[in-house]
Amino acid sequence: MQRIAFHDEYGNLKNYLIKAKFSLGHSNYIAILSAEEIESPTYILRIDTDEMGQEILVGIDDEEIKEVSQVYEEVKEDTLQ
Repeated sequence: MQRIAFHDEYGNLKNYLIKAKFSLGHSNYIAILSAEEIESPTYILRIDTDEMGQEILVGIDDEEIKEVSQVYEEVKEDTLQ
């Protein structure tokens, strides 16, 4: 599994495992899981592009997460088969 690292709001480096990347409509998403906490939740973030053309990860609202979560569950099922 691929890893990705972010600095949290306190400047601490946090490592995550990339569980899946997938698309819904014209948007791309990433599902990540903390590499350091065994019982942590999976986070789903939208992949956007900033004004410099760099990929950035953006949190999504409750309405969007409902739709995206359904697609993620389908991706998980396909991966396990």
